[in-house]
Amino acid sequence: MIDRLQNDASLVVAAHRGLKCSYPENTLLAFQKALQAGVDMLEFDLRRSKDGVVMVIHDETVDRTTNGTGRVGDLTLAELKQLDAGGWFGKPFEGLKIPTFAELLELLRAYPSVLLNVEIKSSPDAVQAADQAVAMLKEYGDLPRCVFTCFDANLVAYLHDTYGLRTQGFPEEVMYNFVPGPEGTYSKMWAVAMSMKLLTPQKVADYQKMGLLAWSYCPDNDRQVYYSIGCGATLMTCNNPFPAMKIRGQESLAK
Repeated sequence: MIDRLQNDASLVVAAHRGLKCSYPENTLLAFQKALQAGVDMLEFDLRRSKDGVVMVIHDETVDRTTNGTGRVGDLTLAELKQLDAGGWFGKPFEGLKIPTFAELLELLRAYPSVLLNVEIKSSPDAVQAADQAVAMLKEYGDLPRCVFTCFDANLVAYLHDTYGLRTQGFPEEVMYNFVPGPEGTYSKMWAVAMSMKLLTPQKVADYQKMGLLAWSYCPDNDRQVYYSIGCGATLMTCNNPFPAMKIRGQESLAK
């Protein structure tokens, strides 16, 4: 299913941590709203709890996105579920919880055509998190719609070499443990995503010459979307996906 990203000429729009512009990131509500908005792909982040449960949360600690403190990996599932993961964003969202990966997979059952960008966050147990995530995705039948992402080049290589999965990395200068050369990290990637600060037409052309798909993050207004399209990026991961979806629609009508 993920192979259509190589063959589809239209722009692909991904929601970064759900509909992050309007709802608390990486919550089931943010994902539900993004799916209802009609995005092509969901991007989300995975880490493990102290007792080995795969959780959907971006940061190493819970401090920024909950009313708690401490490292995700130092808290059990029960402790993480006691936290409020919505109130920091606004009072109407008080009471939202950090989802488990299993809870997100249950939500996704109703959207079998939506693609998934599964980011395994760098951590001491990232390999275990990756192994668990792959096993769960296989169980749900969702592996064919996934691309796996990490800023740690070692994990990108592990996912590529161990499972033969589609992987998305980043430019060399922003990755950890990057291995240069023809057999290095770029050879383990299927796609490379550039921030708007690093995105240029030349970089896109260079990556495409290497046989890599060139993606961008996060173009969140009309100007950034048009710039990303002009550079040649074929997928955009957005905090606010509506400008990209609007412009894609306009361009489709003009063809």
